[in-house]
Amino acid sequence: MPATIRIGASGFSYKEWLGGFYPPRLPGSEMLAYYAQRLPTVEINYTFRALPRRTLLEGWAAKTPANFRFALKAPQRITHFARLRQTTDTLNYFLQTASALGERLGPILFQLPPDLKRDDALLDDFIAQIDGSARAAFEFRHVSWFAFPVFEIMRAKQAALCIAETEKLLSPMEVTAPHVYLRLRKDNYDETSLSHWASQIKLLAESTQEIFVYFKHELAAPELAKRLTLLIEYH
Repeated sequence: MPATIRIGASGFSYKEWLGGFYPPRLPGSEMLAYYAQRLPTVEINYTFRALPRRTLLEGWAAKTPANFRFALKAPQRITHFARLRQTTDTLNYFLQTASALGERLGPILFQLPPDLKRDDALLDDFIAQIDGSARAAFEFRHVSWFAFPVFEIMRAKQAALCIAETEKLLSPMEVTAPHVYLRLRKDNYDETSLSHWASQIKLLAESTQEIFVYFKHELAAPELAKRLTLLIEYH
């Protein structure tokens, strides 16, 4: 398969993982390094709630191996408060800060509000502001966005459609960029569903360069990530 596939969890700093994925008494300051030795990527939700400090990201980078990748969720002040409008200053600041991760920076996830309906001009203008300074992925949560003209805008600017599976919605399996972003958010994934996704990811790998997959942060997320990785390798 031509694509590099990285599978991880949405977050790493969970006390609920102590005694399971983490040793029972592992200090919080050591969680990231432990995680990064066992999984190749993590999705960070903290950046959705607050703009990160550059020193924080530099510290994260120092604790992880060179091939590890952080996917950062874009701040809600961009996606939910401003709703992609008049965000130039905040967007530029966030992207410049994110660059502190260096080669460990994976895609930036722009998760749009469920009530934000399709607006082709808005999307086109917003992606133009990113101007290739980061690999973008967009999670649309209103079905109006799932349309061919939207996919063409994203292909033209190499922004990824986030393929998200929830209990209520499954995004189209469209590849619009050299990277694919996949969020598996259902409450349960048994062996049958994991095998299904292993097959789908192998198909996606034929038409892209890099794939990022993230499970929700429930107790089983690290084990699900490892199991899916094995299924892809040996399926």
